[in-house]
Amino acid sequence: MDLTYSTKDEAFRAEIRAWLKDTLPKDLSEKVRLGKRLSKADIELWHSLLNARGWLAPNWPRAYGGCEWNAVQRHIFEEECCLAHAPRNLPFGLSMLAPVLLAFGSEAQRQRFLPRILDGQDWWCQGYSEPGAGSDLAAVKTRAVREDDHYVVNGQKTWTTLGQHANWIFCLVRTDPDAIKQEGISFLLIDMNTPGVTVRPIVLIDGEAEVNEVFFDDVRVPVENLVGEENKGWTYAKYLLTHERTNIAGVGFSNAALATLKKVAGQVQSGGRPLADTQLFAARMAQVEIDLMAMAMTNLRMVSAAASGKAPGAESSMLKIKGTVIRQELTSLLRRANGPDAQPFQSDFLNGGHNAEELGPEHAAGAGPNYLNMRKLSIFGGSNEVQRTIITKSILEL
Repeated sequence: MDLTYSTKDEAFRAEIRAWLKDTLPKDLSEKVRLGKRLSKADIELWHSLLNARGWLAPNWPRAYGGCEWNAVQRHIFEEECCLAHAPRNLPFGLSMLAPVLLAFGSEAQRQRFLPRILDGQDWWCQGYSEPGAGSDLAAVKTRAVREDDHYVVNGQKTWTTLGQHANWIFCLVRTDPDAIKQEGISFLLIDMNTPGVTVRPIVLIDGEAEVNEVFFDDVRVPVENLVGEENKGWTYAKYLLTHERTNIAGVGFSNAALATLKKVAGQVQSGGRPLADTQLFAARMAQVEIDLMAMAMTNLRMVSAAASGKAPGAESSMLKIKGTVIRQELTSLLRRANGPDAQPFQSDFLNGGHNAEELGPEHAAGAGPNYLNMRKLSIFGGSNEVQRTIITKSILEL
């Protein structure tokens, strides 16, 4: 297994780095670096810049407008974007729905939806979790009943990230209530502008309405919006979650966060010396850096395996667990380093109304909300407890 970068890989890294330096707007990068909230316009701007360069869909085939980069190139691209403080690409259309359509959708669905993801006409959100179906996703109760050439959908989804901006949602719906849980589910694409769809925001502990409830009341969905076969949606859902869990690990984001933590801990004084030099804090920083190095090596092993054509298995669950724990620890340490300046609700700052210097040390105002927001990482995408069960079953071949 080769875990080193080739000369070609390093040349690719240099190309990415140069393009980011020339193209990534400085004010946008600064908002990301300081933990400010990104607007819908910010996200759409970065989306359009990447699309114009042809780098928006690294893992898509070229025939559908993608880069068709190998696993190593995708890893390098993510790493460089994080180090440059570029906005995170929203995964819902690009790296969650698109792989499902490419693997299981019809050609008509690919031709209809993939171009609209690239050019930004469609903003997708995910309709998986329900009030009684989160970690136990197979317990979904949202019903879709076939009536001639439509499905009539009734039910509720929750924790729908950025659903307030979306015009389409991909949903798990129950089409056979008499089948065992996993075998009665279908994968349906629903236009959010259809009569009967209602979106209600949920205000989180950090003060942001990032997630939503979505209600379906006799929503009529054309049959051609069914992906794959009826009652086979659980297969497609598991395929999508493998991509989501690997993405959540966020090695690049953790590397960037560690660099920020070291900078802040080196500036903040404690007992007349930098916080980074105090015994307890230095030990915690060292431990999270060691954990991150080990996870990065595991990630490179997965990248190497993917480059040779192997599909990720339980390894994606391993990365999800360790990656989320590391990211939570990094945000915790940054919040501690900033002390009382890391106020959780500096709304004016987070919305771009102030400079960092007006509200204490650099990164201070964003540290509190970021810490609170990152608590969710060990829950979404399948809770870490569920991931440990997946790993155990894989090892014991249960």
